[in-house]
Amino acid sequence: MSTTEKKKPVVLHIGDPVKHNPEVYERFASEFTVIRPEVEERQREPFLQALRDRKWGDFDAVFRPFWNTGGEMGRWDSELIPLLPKSMKIYTSAGAGYDWADVDIMAEHGILYCNGAQASSEAVADMAIFHILSVFRNLAWSQLAARSGDSEKWTEAHKFATMTAHNPQGHILGVVGLGNIGSVIARKAHACFGMRIHYHDIMRKTPEQEAATGNAVFVATLDELLGTSDCIVLAAPFGGSVLIDRERLTKFKRGSRFVNIARGTLVDEDALVEALESGQLHAAGLDVFANEPNVHPQLCKMRNVTLTAHNAGGAIETNIGFERLAMENIEAFLLKGKALTPVNAHLMKSNKA
Repeated sequence: MSTTEKKKPVVLHIGDPVKHNPEVYERFASEFTVIRPEVEERQREPFLQALRDRKWGDFDAVFRPFWNTGGEMGRWDSELIPLLPKSMKIYTSAGAGYDWADVDIMAEHGILYCNGAQASSEAVADMAIFHILSVFRNLAWSQLAARSGDSEKWTEAHKFATMTAHNPQGHILGVVGLGNIGSVIARKAHACFGMRIHYHDIMRKTPEQEAATGNAVFVATLDELLGTSDCIVLAAPFGGSVLIDRERLTKFKRGSRFVNIARGTLVDEDALVEALESGQLHAAGLDVFANEPNVHPQLCKMRNVTLTAHNAGGAIETNIGFERLAMENIEAFLLKGKALTPVNAHLMKSNKA
């Protein structure tokens, strides 16, 4: 091995080989020494032991290009993170969500976490648009009736589903979390349907950002947004606790609609069922669930609930983007000093990210 090769930063590649971006990976592999543990080594106990034994030496980064694999070791938590070498500076992963990783503990150990939300924004927003249309137009009822093959159910839906259906146009869409994904949902809903966009976020966006997302109106409190919106879309990351609980559901405008493309663990599903049964909510569209892959049995029976199997980001373009962005984040940070999509930079002692 030459002196030049020894100086290359080392990247631990967890999960399947790169499939969609061979040219990018060829460049990536020329810039870094890449180590890819086998699937047996990625199981929880073998992985922890390998870290204790420094099996892969002092690597600088961890790279997970696809969310279906690379998570065999389970949660990156207070047990696993302290075992990482002091040399590790960045973890880049496919996927928008990161509830399986304690990014605050990573920050305490000087590790930057970067997600792939930027790559999935279009696909997730498109799915949100589908759910928004469905909850306004009672499409779950219509589809279930048509698929049943039962002429009476078909006739009932044909006659009566329209009686409580509305066009989304002119209604207020309340977006909880106007980040990468939330802003694209807002832009599309305004452009597609002429919806009025209101939003709540930790920080108010700039006037330019608000103008670009359908002249979005900032609402200072979540409860106020819930009480004034005709449809709420949840587009916020999981913060460690339930956000939409029984008490919060009483704050929704009566007869409004709810769409969740964020994380199922943000919602009390028993309370959601009660709100739907009581008429507090007219309909719900859910792509994510609290106990995946299990769906609440009552939700499965309700014709005012549209369900999809956590496929919001599931487009081939998303997978291509996840791979590329995970590699480009490492290149940007280790070679140029600034990551592209940092999640926990605000928690780092040095805001160099």
